[in-house]
Amino acid sequence: MKRIPLLLSFTLLIGIAVGILATQVLNAQQAPPERTELLTNNLAGIAGKRVTVYRAELAPGGSSGKHRHPVDTFVYVLNGTLTWEQEGQGPRMLNAGEVVQEVPSGIYNAKNTGTSPVTLLVVSLGEKDQPFTVPVK
Repeated sequence: MKRIPLLLSFTLLIGIAVGILATQVLNAQQAPPERTELLTNNLAGIAGKRVTVYRAELAPGGSSGKHRHPVDTFVYVLNGTLTWEQEGQGPRMLNAGEVVQEVPSGIYNAKNTGTSPVTLLVVSLGEKDQPFTVPVK
């Protein structure tokens, strides 16, 4: 008879511990994508325009966060599988070797819902005085 209250107490403690850990995991801030700039140059013969090429890595569970680009941006998946979202459209899965264009009028989010990192090659073309990415709330 003494076992039942002890077992119930033990089960309750385990449940509380799991709940606390789950809350901490769910509330944790995701690390932003790791970005490595590879090249930034003015475009020859086109005054005021530049190109930037960078590599971005999204950790498992990571997200770019909602954003827009005031410049044309092309995203090529080097490895992994990316869940790519454009506002007003359903999510799209992009695998290694696939490319997508993010146009200045769109709002986007990229997520790594897999268990391994996703590596992207990103090329942005546009005005020299424009940022390449603007966060959207």
